[in-house]
Amino acid sequence: MLTCRFCGTGLTRTFVDLGCSPIANEFIKTEALSRMEPFFPLRAFVCEKCLLVQIPPEQTPQNLFNAEYPYFSSFSDSWLAHAKKYAAMAVQRFGLGAGHRVVEVASNDGYLLQYFKAAGIPVLGIEPATNCAEAAIAKGIPTEIRFFGNLSARALAADYPADLMVANNVLAHVPDINDFVEGFRILLKPEGVATFEFPHLLNLIQRNEFDTIYHEHYSYLSLHATRQVFAAHDLTVFDVEELASHGGSLRLFVRHTANEKLSVTPNVARVTAKEEQAGLTRIDGYLGFEPKVQKVKRDLLKFLIAAKEEGKVVAGYGAPAKGNTLLNYCGVRTDLLAFTVDRSPYKHGKYLPGTHIPIYPPEKIMEARPDYVLILPWNLKTEIMEQMKAVREWGCRFVVPIPELKVIP
Repeated sequence: MLTCRFCGTGLTRTFVDLGCSPIANEFIKTEALSRMEPFFPLRAFVCEKCLLVQIPPEQTPQNLFNAEYPYFSSFSDSWLAHAKKYAAMAVQRFGLGAGHRVVEVASNDGYLLQYFKAAGIPVLGIEPATNCAEAAIAKGIPTEIRFFGNLSARALAADYPADLMVANNVLAHVPDINDFVEGFRILLKPEGVATFEFPHLLNLIQRNEFDTIYHEHYSYLSLHATRQVFAAHDLTVFDVEELASHGGSLRLFVRHTANEKLSVTPNVARVTAKEEQAGLTRIDGYLGFEPKVQKVKRDLLKFLIAAKEEGKVVAGYGAPAKGNTLLNYCGVRTDLLAFTVDRSPYKHGKYLPGTHIPIYPPEKIMEARPDYVLILPWNLKTEIMEQMKAVREWGCRFVVPIPELKVIP
């Protein structure tokens, strides 16, 4: 029987069933196109006790976050700006200086820690994907290549106690959420602060962001559920911010429960009340999501089929994991989406998993002159439309599929 990864309660209540899907970040090389490609169930459950939304661990983190992990944070200009702004805020708010240490878990290619290092603050990155970690090390960011949890925190605690710990978009990526959070309790100094950013489940539901569900994301998080997880490890959420990133995220500020010098701000009660009003503190608030997901599928297919029958060409922009969930759930192949482009050189010359849609550099758009560009990383639509504004010269229009299909002149 499936059980909740936090509280151990049996999982029987489906949140949404997206059928079967390949691993969203396993891009296909040309020589592998004729080989069998594994698909796994992509079905999210909600725990009826703690209300944590989650999918079963079909793949281990070791298989997902390996030496060929394709996501490099530094390829997004807007995300770099987000990181720089966060670093400036943290330095000022917590009075960080040369006598403090910042540790980031899932530090990727050093996209964030570079700003703390530039401010003269000692840093340490912890990153399991070898290629991302090596990119960070090449930038001069000290990085431990390992997964984080109870044991790794104990191994690092003597030499790297942290004044500030950062975990951006990683809490959802760990199958053993208790082991992971316990690591923060161990490595964080008694008066230290940890911040966690993750897409807010409230927005996933209200904005139909079902494409953010894929095998790399084991959990889908609310303030209600995460406060329970932290409390179980003697950690307290003392502040929360609502962010625009990744379709609407939360940034939680967490301290040791015993450290009462940092008072709980009114923001915690405010966001809690918002979740209560939306029904996220009771099981019936999680029902009725699947029909909205099915409508997104029908609307996208109607658009793509109509464009095809009119002789129009639709190309994609981006090769994000969320796009692969969307395209596989909708059954879109190269007959409806000719190709996609991406800024990451790692993805060029490969194919999207499941759909086998080819990935090219962004210049391909200018060569092919499609009639529409379907923006798959819809959370970056403003940045992408600015970068690709030249397509309007031949009348090309942008299409955004989430939260509802929209054609932008």
